Amino acid sequence: MNVISVLFVASLLAHMVIEWWLSVKNQRYIAQHRAEVPSEFAGIVTLASHQKAADYSAKKLSMGRYLLVFDVMLLLVLSLGGGFQFIYNQWLAVDLLTGTARDVAFILSIFAIMALLHLPFTLYSTFVIETNFGFNHMSLGMFVKDTLKQWAVVLVIGVPLLWAMIATMNTFIDDLWWLYAWLGWLFFNFLLVWAYPILIAPIFNKFTPLEAGEVKTRIEALLAKTGFDSDGIFVMDGSSRSGHGNAYFTGFGKHKRIVFYDTLIEKLHPSEVEAVLAHEIGHFKHGHIKQRLIEGGFMSLAGLALLGWLVHRPEFYTGLGLTTQTPVMALLLFLTVVPSFFFWMSPLMAIKSRKHEFEADAFAAKYASATALISALLTMYRDNASTLTPDPWYSAYHDSHPPAKIRIDHLNALVHQ
Repeated sequence: MNVISVLFVASLLAHMVIEWWLSVKNQRYIAQHRAEVPSEFAGIVTLASHQKAADYSAKKLSMGRYLLVFDVMLLLVLSLGGGFQFIYNQWLAVDLLTGTARDVAFILSIFAIMALLHLPFTLYSTFVIETNFGFNHMSLGMFVKDTLKQWAVVLVIGVPLLWAMIATMNTFIDDLWWLYAWLGWLFFNFLLVWAYPILIAPIFNKFTPLEAGEVKTRIEALLAKTGFDSDGIFVMDGSSRSGHGNAYFTGFGKHKRIVFYDTLIEKLHPSEVEAVLAHEIGHFKHGHIKQRLIEGGFMSLAGLALLGWLVHRPEFYTGLGLTTQTPVMALLLFLTVVPSFFFWMSPLMAIKSRKHEFEADAFAAKYASATALISALLTMYRDNASTLTPDPWYSAYHDSHPPAKIRIDHLNALVHQ
């Protein structure tokens, strides 16, 4: 084993140990607080709802640990175990495909195999855990139909993208191919942001304009007050697949769409819907979306520059179980193996995300109502079976949103300012 092999195995094991320890710690912490609703939530969240959230979290955490071990073992088998090389050798024996076409088919086959191997976990999560806790509204037929649609979208979008990337690498491998690839990647991302609400999302869900009424009146007043331009306010039929509720906006420029799950509209008071939207607008007004796009752009540039250096290093391939040293193999390792070296970045990104959530909450308190946002959050915590008592260490490492108590305390402080 060379240095890269040792670092790869060490990173995988460190990630697995940390994730396992935090998962077990979180599950035990939640179980210890299962018998009683935290006093600050006792008037709103019933003991039955609190215990449902604890049991739901326990089931998801347990399955997550099995999935974690499976993913680590699968990656080791595919890389150091020779799986990637074996599959590539099979494609080399196919005379009908050569060059870029073969390379694209090879990478797509890898991701298809990985998706199929993960299918039992997805089925168990959807039809056992989500069903047992009353969240799954999908039939097996709808699940199959959605899966086929997802793969159709992947093929329509992924094949041209992969083809362009691999062709660029093959053509300009001794030049600044990674810079050309990055520029193409940026263009693709902007195109995808534009196309998602108009062309992709409607493939899976129905979007209907929000009907006239108090909710729409409040939202239009909020948009005018905050100076937020929107291409429309839509309700998505989220209830056709899940009992979970959410809200988001998508697109950019003057083509931003505001989307509410129908489950959210049904369960929240109009003032609460207004507060939730004010929070989302807060992300936009504070520049969080722009920051993430810029940071993502720079991270992808750094990543592709790193790949541009690694592609010429024989030890990169041999250290990760490959004998074939071609651009497509470098790209495959970059997509599947290299991310495991950077698992430690996840908690750093979570810290920044939680800061953004506090800023968006403050914006909502200014332009809507902190009290209404508190009420909306408590309803969503209850109806989504989100635990009110996560382990502090687990939450600090994983959660993109502040824990319930800390977030509610922050909003209460804003109420009394």
